[in-house]
Amino acid sequence: MTLQPVQSPDDAAAAFRAALDRFDPARRPLILGHFDADGLAAVAILARILDRAGRPADIRIMGKGENPWSPASRDGLLALDPGGLIVTDLGVQAGPILPGVPTVLIDHHVPQGVPDDAAVISGNGWLPEPTSSLLAFWCAGALGPCDDLLWLAALGLIGDMADEGFPELAEAQARYGKTALRDAVSLVNAPRRTASADATPALALLLKCDGAKDLLKGGHPETDLLHAAKAEVAAALEGARRVAPRIRGDVALIRFASACQIHPLIAQSWRGRLRDKIVLAANTGYRPGWVHFAARSATGTDLIDFLARHRPPGAGTEYGSGHAQATGGALRPQDWNDFATRIGFPEETVPQ
Repeated sequence: MTLQPVQSPDDAAAAFRAALDRFDPARRPLILGHFDADGLAAVAILARILDRAGRPADIRIMGKGENPWSPASRDGLLALDPGGLIVTDLGVQAGPILPGVPTVLIDHHVPQGVPDDAAVISGNGWLPEPTSSLLAFWCAGALGPCDDLLWLAALGLIGDMADEGFPELAEAQARYGKTALRDAVSLVNAPRRTASADATPALALLLKCDGAKDLLKGGHPETDLLHAAKAEVAAALEGARRVAPRIRGDVALIRFASACQIHPLIAQSWRGRLRDKIVLAANTGYRPGWVHFAARSATGTDLIDFLARHRPPGAGTEYGSGHAQATGGALRPQDWNDFATRIGFPEETVPQ
């Protein structure tokens, strides 16, 4: 692995340029990204700058329950026969995603392993910590002028609550409007939380709009789809917010069933009310055969370490990645039952 510690935008741009030099110019690169505002914004920045540079890329958004390191994902990606792989906001894990394909990972999460033969442009550990979209914006500078894409980097910063200490964000807010940027984040984030988890309309807007107000004003068919998605998520949240937490020691557990990805929102909302607890929101209805959960805390506890100390034997790559203060995972019923017992909630087991 080539680990590139990011200390400046120039560092990121140089590392990205070096990574692209390893790609096969005769075949289209492939961009993989997460389906939240930060991941989608990073993908849009990279796709737009590559297109301008005459190197148009294919795009694949990893959605509900998908992991690029899994064998199931690998088979589908190999069929695209990319000349290189750009992976953003999907974490850093051990092993290759596509063996033999030059790869660069642009990410800010806590690394979960050492990838094989991949360049890693990481913001993790740098204070303040740049999000994947800001890293992508810095990388884009290696290929040409990209100042007009600054609003996309701002969406990712706001979406991941990294809203202090970045001159790029202050500049974007002055240019595009603070309220407009925040409203755009809310819309862009909505589709991935729905039952279908289809972020395609959000990405389409990020690829063609000139700014947050353009995205919000209407006139784009995708905007109506995003508003419908937001309404679906709001209805799901209304029901889940009625569930009272169970508390054992330092841990509060809120368990519910919803096809929408609202467990992070529920965990975050209770974090402010249970400021001395580790808050876990567990969703048994998000994906058949799995229990998805989000962990948040206002105590300063390293949540990745907390999950590592209570890790059930069968947990896989879906467990315990992300940030020290915002993480979670997905467990099969047997492993969830083990985990629930380990943290003091044996009555919260689910049928296997």
